[in-house]
Amino acid sequence: METAGIDIFATKGMEYLFVIGFLLLLIFFWRLLYPPKEPVFNRADPNRSNVPIASRFRLAEGFFYHQGHSWAVPEEQNVVRVGIDDFTQQLLGQLRAINLPKIGVHVKQGRKEWKLWVDSKAIDILSPVGGHIVAINNEAIRNPSLINNDPYGSGWLVKVKVANVSNDLVNLLSGDRALAWMRESAEILYRGMKHHTFGDICRSVSVPVAGIVQNLYPENWDKVAAKLLSGE
Repeated sequence: METAGIDIFATKGMEYLFVIGFLLLLIFFWRLLYPPKEPVFNRADPNRSNVPIASRFRLAEGFFYHQGHSWAVPEEQNVVRVGIDDFTQQLLGQLRAINLPKIGVHVKQGRKEWKLWVDSKAIDILSPVGGHIVAINNEAIRNPSLINNDPYGSGWLVKVKVANVSNDLVNLLSGDRALAWMRESAEILYRGMKHHTFGDICRSVSVPVAGIVQNLYPENWDKVAAKLLSGE
């Protein structure tokens, strides 16, 4: 009479399945108890971002940009509204005051025509067009934070009566040319950072969105800002 044998391979297979199931269950409970942590800068400082650097600087559609980071947008009867771009306000951070030319003053395209004050230092801004000042934004003078909060809207600076608008606009940037120029501006801004390549910074870096230049170059930030806004 033959004795029934035990299938050792089937028994081992059951043991393997039991061990695998136990490990999967252990992993499930481990992730439940210890979920992955978010990056510290996202939780600690809402002003820090993981967005690629070049895309942080907004450009308004239909606007024309001077390489000194001012903008112009045509209105009626050869009047052009003028302001600074998002790059400038993020670069400098909170503005303390602004100095604008008086109504009737003639300004020249590409010349230093007004100043932005940050702390006790003044930064010159180039006019994107030439002509006579016909209006100034008194609200922005009283409340410079309008420029930081809405540089393309309520934070406009002056309105200029231009003799030939098309002649001035042809020297400015718009569309894809403006986008390419903004990427180049971002690269120049971060080129001086030590221990980083621009590619590393663009992919992911924790840098304050406002007042960037003071954080990157605390000792000579005003000189760096003046260079970046010189239009060169």
